[in-house]
Parts: sequence; structure tokens; C-alpha cells
Amino acid sequence: MVIAGHGRVRVEPSTALPTDAEIRAQLDRIRLSAEFDAPDRARKFLAYVVEETVAGRSDRIKAYSIATEVFGRDSSFDAQTDPAVRIEAGRIRRALERYYLVAGRDDSIVIKIPKGAYVPTFERHVDAHTETSLRSSAFAGPISSIEPSRQPWIRVGIAAIAFALGGLAAYALLQPGTTTGNGSNTARVRPNIPTLVVLPFEDLSATPQSAMITRGLADEVVDKIARFKEIVVVTRDNPDHLRQATDGPAYALEGRVRLDGDRLRLGIRLMKRSDASVVWANNYDESLETHKIIDLQEKAAAAVATAVAQPYGVVFQANATQFTQFVPDDWKAYACTLAYYGYRSDLNPQTHASVQECLELATREFPNYATAWALLSMTYIDELRFRYRLDRTSPVSLERAIEAAVRAVELDPQDVRALQAQMLTLYFRGEFDAALAVGARAFAINPNDTELAGEYGFRLALSGQWRVGCAYLSQTVTRNPGPVGYFEAALAVCSYIEGDYADAERWARLADLRANPIYRVILLAILGKLGKTDQAHEERKWLEANVPGFLDNIRKEVALRIRRPEDQQHFIEGLREAGVSVPSN
Repeated sequence: MVIAGHGRVRVEPSTALPTDAEIRAQLDRIRLSAEFDAPDRARKFLAYVVEETVAGRSDRIKAYSIATEVFGRDSSFDAQTDPAVRIEAGRIRRALERYYLVAGRDDSIVIKIPKGAYVPTFERHVDAHTETSLRSSAFAGPISSIEPSRQPWIRVGIAAIAFALGGLAAYALLQPGTTTGNGSNTARVRPNIPTLVVLPFEDLSATPQSAMITRGLADEVVDKIARFKEIVVVTRDNPDHLRQATDGPAYALEGRVRLDGDRLRLGIRLMKRSDASVVWANNYDESLETHKIIDLQEKAAAAVATAVAQPYGVVFQANATQFTQFVPDDWKAYACTLAYYGYRSDLNPQTHASVQECLELATREFPNYATAWALLSMTYIDELRFRYRLDRTSPVSLERAIEAAVRAVELDPQDVRALQAQMLTLYFRGEFDAALAVGARAFAINPNDTELAGEYGFRLALSGQWRVGCAYLSQTVTRNPGPVGYFEAALAVCSYIEGDYADAERWARLADLRANPIYRVILLAILGKLGKTDQAHEERKWLEANVPGFLDNIRKEVALRIRRPEDQQHFIEGLREAGVSVPSN
């Protein structure tokens, strides 16, 4: 598969490609910059893949060659069971993104490593004002990654969206509802949520084989997107739903399929139905020789569904941007769900309180809204596990979280967010096996939901299945286009348990969830193992000032999260070495 990114910086088709000398000079500029925040191994990784590509040997760039030639692994390396190369590639992508946002804004050459590949791409910088003209030819130009990149606005502004939407939604939901002539409330059965119309895909090759593949791809895309419950999927086969899709945020998904010998190209674009503007477009290339057609259809459809419909996906980004400016009265409940995902960006206790109140009001207004019940349950879990809202006179009990999760599952047993909430409530009740069984069921329903995959992976890891669970986490960090600090903190725990404390600190620093007490505890244990006593002292001071008494019962807190006694003891060792007094029993 050949992939290149549709990001903020683009290639002007009429511009000549960068020369080898320009590419090498740009590589040196990046590696020498303090804003390229990556360890030595990652820098060697980047240099290796750039030099191999410039030398015309890009076909040799595989996970195995990187592991053996850059990381020094032996011939037994297996990329299927060892995620080291994928994790490092994700770290390089984030470091490059940061570099081009800060120090490299005006650089003439852009080096990228697209998601799903290790072969870099080289582009000339084009200013943002060219975006509109380029978008008008959505099915032309370079092939692009099917998964959206992490947009800069997500990194710097999504917490503000949570505050804005939380406050606006809470205010609106408190207002009297629209009533009919006899005084009864209307439109209270379910809230408005975005609608996506999947149009029949266009067969550009017009052969019997291409017609079959085109129909199959369209069906698979509908099936995969329908598993995300934060969006309603309709087709032209349902005229009633199609008419309803003209109200509120509504989108249309178009696809074009072309066969050229043994190559398949799927072109996808997402448009706003209100003005037919293109919100997002990507192309997807695959070889018919290397995949069975059914497998190829499923793989392509899964990538499209993940890009479009997952939390922080293309539809989320479009709606969050729109609703930050104005939230229509009849979209407040949906805005509460956007606010929840905004809160997830930094797990801040102040944002948490606003979002929880918003979701409580949404479930009162729409008691059959399964997703709102699921997200509300998870805010209750967060209140317990992160020690939020300590000043409340009546602390939220685990039972309240359980009740909300059960309600969500009863309303929609196929809603993976509801099952995710149920998994967490069971886990924190100490029913580990039952929790993992629910997580496995949710993952089977929608393995393309990266939020669910990451949380399920973390539960697997903390239950002792570190290799499998941490692999899920690393895939989530790679595939999720939104803020992934929570999952980066989880990968810090993975590295800690492996004994790679320097790598654990790097993951923790990337996560940077400074307002979250558990993040501070993870960092504290890592600093203890690294012997960084001064920094550990600062973390202890913060915890003592902001969550008084939390460290006094830290053994119980560790046991609440980490299942195996030997793993608990390993983590407690780091806390002791950081200066925390932990009783032996």
C-alpha cells in the first residue's frame, strides 16, 4: 500500500518534488532542532528510513529491517507480537507534528511518515490558503492515509470545547422543552445526532469484477459505520430517513472505485449536505493480488469507518468546530457527548464537573439516550478513580456508575460505549474476569472503535496480559486522531512493568495530564525507579496539596487497578524509591 498524508501542509501538484540534497538538509535541520522531541533511537529510525528512501531502497523498509538494522534486534524479531517498531513510528509522527507546528512552520520541505507505513514522504510546503483550491479536486492528487491526522486544533483547544459545550448544553437543557398545544413535551424520545447518508458508490471501470467490488465496498462501509452509535447511517434505500437527514448536522459519503490491472483505488469524500462543501477526502490503494476480495473490502471499509465515525474522527471534528461557535437548542444533548470527549483531552477536574452535570441533564431530558448514560457512568467512575470533587457532601458511589452503565446496556446492547462503561464498573468492583468478558464482547462488535480498543487493552494489561493489552494500546495511540494522553500514560505503565523506566518517562511526559492525580502517581513511581529524587519530591508535594490523604492508602489504590500481586509490588517499589511511605502489608 502506498500512502501519503492529507494534512495541514500540502503538496502543490505543479511544484517539483524536493531534491535529494534538500531532503537530507531538512533531515539534518529536524534532527538538530530542540523542538524535535524524540529519543536517540527515534532519530536513528527517522534517518534510516529517509536515507533508504532517497537511495531508492524504500521497498526494503519493513518493521523487520528497522528492528534489526536500527534497534539491533536479532533475526527472531516478530513484528506481529512485538510492537516496538510501531510504537517508535508513532512517537516519530508526533515529534514531527510538533516540530512543524513550532520550529518548522516556514520550512520549505515537509517530511512525514504516514500512518500505516514506515516509508516517508517528502513534500514542498504550501500555505494554508491553498487548502480550498486543493479540496475542490478531492479525488485527484496524491494518495492519502485513510485515517485522519491529529489536527492541531485538537491538541490546543479541545478542552475549551468541553467547557463551552458543557456550559451551553447545561443551560439549554435546564430550559422548558418545546410543547404541543396540549402541553406535552415533543421530541423527547431521542436527541438529535448527526446523520450520514452513504450514497451508492460509483464504479469507474464498469467491468463485472469492478461492479461486484463496488457494491461490496459500499455495503461494508455502511455496516462498519453503523457500529458507531454517535452517528446515524442512512442510505437511499430508506427515503424517510433520507428526508430527515436534511435537518441539523448531516453529511453525505461518496465513493468511487477504479480497477487498473491488479490495483484497486477507492476514493472517498465526505460532504456537508447543507452546502455540498467537502469536509474530508482520501484515496486508498491496494493490490488485488495480495488480498482476497472480501478481505480487501473489509479492510478498506474498516479504515473509512474509523476515520469518519470514531470519537475524534472527521464528523466529530466538524461538529466540535461548528458547536464551539453556536449550539442550536435541539442539539444540546448531543453537544454534551462532544463535551465529554473534550474533557478526555486532559482529564481536568474542573471540566469533569461541567461535563458530568451536562450528561446528568441530558439523561433526564432523554432517558432513552444510551450513549449519554454510558458517558455519564464513566464520569462517575472517573470521580472515584481520579479522586475528583472531594468537596462534595455526598460522594458518588460505585453503585451509581453501575446503575448508569446497566441502563445504557439495557437501552442498546450493541452500543460499545455502553459496554465499555459496564466493563469499567465491573473492573473497579473487582470482577476482573467478568469485566474482560464484556470488553471482549464490545471489541468483537466494533474493533474499529479506538477508544474502546485502548480502554479494553489497558484492562487486559492491568490484569496481567501485558503483551496483548499493550499492543492494543499502541495501536490506539497510532490510529486515534484525538488527544491520546490517557493512552500514552497507559503505555508509560506498560514500559514501567517491562522495566524500561526511561521509555516509561518519555511516554508519561508525552501524556502530560498534569491535573490528573493518577497520572502524577504513575510519574512518581517512574521517577523513583530512575532515582530522580528532586522531581519525585515535587510530584509528592502536588499530590499532598491537591488530593490530601491519597498516598496514605496507596497500596489499596494500586490493588484497585493492578490485578496481579507481583505487578502491584513492582509498582509500589517505585513509589517507595520516590520517598512514599508504603506499609509492608
